[in-house]
Amino acid sequence: MNQNAKIAWDYLMSKIQNQIGVAGLLGNLYAESGLQPTNLQDTYNKAFGLDDEAYTRAVDNGAYENFVNDSAGYGLAQWTWWSRKKNLLDFATSRGTSIGNIYTQLEFLWDELSSYGLTAMLRGATSIRSASDEILTKFERPLDQSDKMKEIRAQYGQQFYDEFANEDGENTMSNSSMVCHTHISPNKYSPRAKPIDRITIHCVVGQASPEALGHLFADPKRYASSNYGVGPDGRIGMFVEEKDCSWCSSSRLNDDRAVTIETASDNFHPYAVTDAAYAALLDLCEDICRRNGKRKLLWIADKDKALAYEPATDEMVLTVHRWFANKSCPGEYLYSRQGQIAEEVTRRLQEDDEEMTYDQFKEYMNQYREELQAADGSDWSQDDCNWAISSGLIQGGGNVNGKTQYMFRDFMTREQLAAVLHRFAKKIGKE
Repeated sequence: MNQNAKIAWDYLMSKIQNQIGVAGLLGNLYAESGLQPTNLQDTYNKAFGLDDEAYTRAVDNGAYENFVNDSAGYGLAQWTWWSRKKNLLDFATSRGTSIGNIYTQLEFLWDELSSYGLTAMLRGATSIRSASDEILTKFERPLDQSDKMKEIRAQYGQQFYDEFANEDGENTMSNSSMVCHTHISPNKYSPRAKPIDRITIHCVVGQASPEALGHLFADPKRYASSNYGVGPDGRIGMFVEEKDCSWCSSSRLNDDRAVTIETASDNFHPYAVTDAAYAALLDLCEDICRRNGKRKLLWIADKDKALAYEPATDEMVLTVHRWFANKSCPGEYLYSRQGQIAEEVTRRLQEDDEEMTYDQFKEYMNQYREELQAADGSDWSQDDCNWAISSGLIQGGGNVNGKTQYMFRDFMTREQLAAVLHRFAKKIGKE
């Protein structure tokens, strides 16, 4: 996003110690001010005849004395009410800083959040959307508190989470940037005990959205979760980070090694999924493999062979829930397509990996030069090209379909340069 986003993320993480809560808060601040601490509410720039920096300077040096009562939103949180603006001004004055200093505003923001009783909520948040909604309705309180506005602010929070969450801590496992909804479940082992070398695809047995799955897995009494969920529209939710082990496949041994994916499906045989969900599932499997350094996704239909197989460092293996419990999961629709999924994902992973041979390179280069040689000179150089031809400096390099090729757009070798210079020297009598 910007440098201010990183400053705000680091400061708030030091206070909240919960990436979910920080993301929910930061998305709101971004919606309010773009995370610009000197931001003056747009409608007042024209009314006051001042840009953001000029307004800030005027408040700082005392030239503008109506900061408290002018009703103009200002700063990271767009403080507007007179008492809050007075407190902000007094806070900055007590610290001897500009009213627009980002660190001063972040400290003041934290004091306000504490007085509003919102710090515990942020520290315990498990859903970006719920944390964002709490800040929107209980702290920022804009006129527009519609579901659409809540969704927009939560999406901003998700973007910050995607950008910064994986930078924190010692665990370097990343999460998918394809996620559009995050609701972290308490049902997990943290951290996972094994490196990731499996993907286990499940069917939900219902066309559940990422939001519905997040709500389902938030219940600690369900003893269930997954790393990701794919909705019927192809949107993806995350409920357990990849660094942690979900409770999904009735096998701790499997889930410690697997990234688990619940996929929205029909609730009747063969438990089909939508085209959008299937396409997103393929994209997600590819993304998981790429981020974990895998170039092959394998499907071994024989359960015993699959579970005994030790994948190479660049391999990922598909496993299924029915191998570990008396279930039909992932349903016949997805089970019958495990080989197809593995083949397609592997194709994508390897499609750019083929090395070009020297003979292939020469063939392609010759084709490219033939295209250049056959092309006419550009319009801007037409007079220059005609002069070079008429003066004899440039001579044709062959005849194609009755047309002499002067190869004006081809590369020039040193021997060709020597020939042109020799002709020029003869022309001016300097040979």
